[in-house]
Amino acid sequence: MEVLTRAQWHELRDAHVARMRRFTGPHQERKLRKEKHPVMDFLFTYYSHRPVRLERWHPGPGVVLEDAAEYLEFPHYKATPDGVALDVDSFLKQRGKTLEFVQALLTATLSRPARLGCFGLHEWAMVYRQEPEEIRHNAWPLRLGSDGTDRVVEASRIQCGHFDAFRFFTQPARPRNTIQPTREDQVANEQPGCLHANMDLFKWAYKMEPATPSDLVADCFELAVDVRELDMQASPYDLARLGYEPVPIETPDGRAEYVRRQAAFAERARPLRERLIFVCQSILTVTSLR
Repeated sequence: MEVLTRAQWHELRDAHVARMRRFTGPHQERKLRKEKHPVMDFLFTYYSHRPVRLERWHPGPGVVLEDAAEYLEFPHYKATPDGVALDVDSFLKQRGKTLEFVQALLTATLSRPARLGCFGLHEWAMVYRQEPEEIRHNAWPLRLGSDGTDRVVEASRIQCGHFDAFRFFTQPARPRNTIQPTREDQVANEQPGCLHANMDLFKWAYKMEPATPSDLVADCFELAVDVRELDMQASPYDLARLGYEPVPIETPDGRAEYVRRQAAFAERARPLRERLIFVCQSILTVTSLR
């Protein structure tokens, strides 16, 4: 066990808070103004981790915090002779099944080569043949208009294997997908080139808190922020007014840029996926050794 003095863990905690407030602060300000943001809101609404929870620092397993009685107010912590530490037994009793699922999903995803070239068409399929008032981000214009957006969908090969993206397809768009993913075959379908699978590393990180060290949660969140930007730059929406220049996937140059950035995100996600798997293994192994 690593033991951190109060001064040491306060320094780590404060650095984490400052790091996350670069994102939570502007989000809270927009919320007070009742101002929607089609890129950043996703990270705080679709993903259910509240800003206050994102700012909260956890050391993860194998670390004891000296003079940290306040952590006993949080779930899954216990007092030890040296200080406060993660209560592995309590965590496993409540979250063991989650750990097993996350380990299986991330291990399967990691084992596959990245499939590139989906070109972010899931966002286009989410507005295909929709009336303007039904479009999710209808405060923002479609770059090509409704008819032009529909033509891109009809001229493209859509191959989205991520169920949580596919489930938002419009009904006319669903049969155009090359596969029909379900929740039950999620482990069999997810692959490391998928933007949404890489954004979801943030979800799996916070779902395993407080077992996930907060530096890993923060790394996964920052990856999700950057991936989300590409996700919406490649979407049919015109977000130039917010400073997001389009990646026009309806053109050869736009598709080439999308694949290049998609491949870079797959590489950046790999070590994060490996670290999350290690968190699962380190906790589950404790149980298997008993």
